[in-house]
Amino acid sequence: MLDTKPETTTAAAQDTLLEVNNIEVIYNHVILVLKGVSLSVPKGGITALLGGNGAGKTTTLKAISNLLRSERGDVTKGSITYQGDRIQDLTPADLVARGVIQVMEGRHCFEHLTVEENLLTGAYTRKEGNRAIKDDLEMVYEYFPRLRERRTSQAGYTSGGEQQMCAIGRAMMARPEMILLDEPSMGLAPQLVEQIFGIVKRLNEEQGVTFLLAEQNTNVALRFAHYGYILESGRIVMDGPAAELRENPDVKEFYLGMSDEGRKSFRDTRSYRRRKRWLS
Repeated sequence: MLDTKPETTTAAAQDTLLEVNNIEVIYNHVILVLKGVSLSVPKGGITALLGGNGAGKTTTLKAISNLLRSERGDVTKGSITYQGDRIQDLTPADLVARGVIQVMEGRHCFEHLTVEENLLTGAYTRKEGNRAIKDDLEMVYEYFPRLRERRTSQAGYTSGGEQQMCAIGRAMMARPEMILLDEPSMGLAPQLVEQIFGIVKRLNEEQGVTFLLAEQNTNVALRFAHYGYILESGRIVMDGPAAELRENPDVKEFYLGMSDEGRKSFRDTRSYRRRKRWLS
């Protein structure tokens, strides 16, 4: 059985790779979505951005990767720095060159291309030569053996789990330092979710890739992450080491469906909307 307990972070892992400082995001010049969001992502760690649908998780990732403008969104306040440099004026392509890759919600494979062709598109910016790219393709197949089996299949005819593996593998082909992973569990069976999070953990530990993942499945995310932030209505309402968040009574009751009295039903937890203890 896979040990899902995160390793203790080293001193090197404590170096801040990404810093988001008090950002606000507005869509269409009128709709305020993020309201002073701040977070730090240490180098070599797995950081989880948690919250329900509409909390602002995807908007936060798109603000970091500079994909908001295509959706008429803008960061109107605050700053975002990567390796100490402001990145708000960089293009998404510039960020890829800096080692920041986003895996979009919904996987977004090129359906008409084969799995292997999809993987190779992740290496289009690299200049090391065919040998290095071939070696990395083999590395991806070692982490995702199912992709090796399906390498000649059109991506559009593969399963949702295989497409998620393909999307993460394609990101790895760019040799990233950091991956922004948006809702990796969406639409997948629990067994596949465990498998994909287990591979993310291995990529983090063995390849040194830093992850910032946005996830609604708080239970699984907090078992694999080192640190977590909880978003509600565009604000960070709680953060802390993942192990501490798992034991926090509010998190257990409102996100994990558990309390000191046992598992709570959805009907029981609706009182959260009236209470919001941590916002008082």
